[in-house]
Amino acid sequence: MIEVSHLYKYFDEREILHDVSLTFEAGKTNLIIGQSGSGKTVLMKCLIGLYTAEEGQILYNGRNFAQLCKTDRNLILQEMGVLFQGGALFDSMTVEENVMFPLTMLTGKSPSERKERADFCLSRVNLEKSNHLYPSQLSGGMKKRVAIARAIALNPKYLFCDEPNSGLDPKTSLIIDKLIYEITQEFGITTIVNTHDMNSVMEIGDTVSFIHNGILWWRGTNTEILNTENKEVHDFIYAAKYTQQLYNRILGNE
Repeated sequence: MIEVSHLYKYFDEREILHDVSLTFEAGKTNLIIGQSGSGKTVLMKCLIGLYTAEEGQILYNGRNFAQLCKTDRNLILQEMGVLFQGGALFDSMTVEENVMFPLTMLTGKSPSERKERADFCLSRVNLEKSNHLYPSQLSGGMKKRVAIARAIALNPKYLFCDEPNSGLDPKTSLIIDKLIYEITQEFGITTIVNTHDMNSVMEIGDTVSFIHNGILWWRGTNTEILNTENKEVHDFIYAAKYTQQLYNRILGNE
């Protein structure tokens, strides 16, 4: 579990996050949504330690991340897996080497142990025969699955996914969503997903947090969001003309 309490973040004198408090639960996919520039990416970067908040607390199972010594902070960092928006695979490394990279950098595992773990992770994302391929030989969906395999290589307690469906077609996006959801359930991970994709919200959003102008504007489930009377949330999820038309049909307004 991750608890965020009264978080504030500024760049120069511009306030990016204002008094954000929320909880991300273990074994659930916790989605963060909002318009571009709303502050959701800044929030995620605060969570993984890339940014330091000016005020507030981030607690990892009760451990205050900002107040820990460097050694203890590194221990929490080793409990994290991160799926970057573009996958961020190393082009010069094979699929296997990409997955083993965090194991090589952060653990004392032997080469055979790293290979065994990489094989397991690749098998879990249905890429058993791709060890010796290079990223340039993979489709967009395969790259994302390799990135997921690398993100879970350290058997993380916390998984952060930044726009996991970016650049993917709808069918492949559903595959990635299902994989993230299954891994979260299977290993009891606290998963946080930044997304614009309303399909992801409806498919895997155990909890949904809507950030608006740096403020936690609304929070609920993927079923509650369809019935909210919050204007800003409504305008966001029904921004596309066809989704608004579908909504009107459901209500019998057309």
